[in-house]
Amino acid sequence: MSTKDWIEKDFYKVLGVAKDAKPEDIKKAYRQLARENHPDQNPGNPEAERRFKEVSEANDVLSSESKRKEYDEARRLFGGGGFRFPRSGGAGAGGGSVDDLFRQAGDTGFSDLFGGLFNGAGGTRTATTRTSSSRGPRRGSDVEGEVTVDFVQAIEGVTVGMQMVSDAACVQCHGTGAKAGTVPKVCPTCEGSGMQTSTSGGVFAVTEPCRDCRGRGMVVDDPCPVCHGSGRGKSTRTMQVRIPAGVTDGQRIRLKGKGGAGENGGAAGDLYVVVHVRPHPVFGRKGDNLTLTAPVTFNEAALGAEIEVPTLGGAPVKLRVPAGTPNGRTFRVRGKGVGKRDGSKGDLLVSVEVTVPEALNEKAKEALSSYGEAVGASNPRAKLFS
Repeated sequence: MSTKDWIEKDFYKVLGVAKDAKPEDIKKAYRQLARENHPDQNPGNPEAERRFKEVSEANDVLSSESKRKEYDEARRLFGGGGFRFPRSGGAGAGGGSVDDLFRQAGDTGFSDLFGGLFNGAGGTRTATTRTSSSRGPRRGSDVEGEVTVDFVQAIEGVTVGMQMVSDAACVQCHGTGAKAGTVPKVCPTCEGSGMQTSTSGGVFAVTEPCRDCRGRGMVVDDPCPVCHGSGRGKSTRTMQVRIPAGVTDGQRIRLKGKGGAGENGGAAGDLYVVVHVRPHPVFGRKGDNLTLTAPVTFNEAALGAEIEVPTLGGAPVKLRVPAGTPNGRTFRVRGKGVGKRDGSKGDLLVSVEVTVPEALNEKAKEALSSYGEAVGASNPRAKLFS
């Protein structure tokens, strides 16, 4: 992304947050907008895809403390367009606006552009050597996406397909920017360095991307008709992502090297996947343990019983309920929970829930009345008033 883009684009407005928004507010806003405009949710909708790319670009800058600081400083200094620089071509040349300065700028860092601001040398000169900061390897950007999996898939692990929008090399010219059958040539203006340094009156020395090659160090006489000479092409691809066993709802997984492609031999960025887990109709989860509520009758709780309860993905197990078990008591079935990294498993926590019949026949009513007389009168709520 060029510095000119940073000045012209209001990333805070894109995400709908204030300029002093906290990182967690930025993250929350991005996740909501990315979910609403994700290509998976809006198939065949180019406006949603454009909006998805826009919010991803804004998040890439504002979610990074260093990038956000650099972006804020760039907008503070040059956002108004009032600062003026000398043009190339010698001391005393007419001034140019910020828009002039960046009109031909390519993808370069802010520090590269103003690294020679106070060199103090007089006259105008053109860089003759390639600087490592401007043309060296550049790491690709990190990408964040979201997936939703079933409860069982989260426990056991699953491989899911994610649709990714990437800025890869143009498939037509393979990243050269030149039309098929032609090749780029070294820029005669910057001699392949991609940068120019100009000074005026011995006060400012400004290093900026070469205006003729836009910082690439190469020029194309016959540009590729697909990418128009940029060498980059937008593409949508489906990536198979492995969700590890035991993942929790809201967990953020890092997949190294699966993000944006690097430039000039730089490493690819990382892919961060936020996992959402659908609830299960029977089981719940507490850490590495699974939870289950098992209904029991009054007779089973009072007299004791051996009941059968299900396990997740396995055969049912028998559970002994002692006589006099109160409502809500929890029993532990070892080794029937979530798998751990060391190969062991958590437990299944079974809470009993005493059920009360909705209707009783006359014989059942008489039996309960006899039971009440047999145990004697007692008030289980007496302690509430003591």
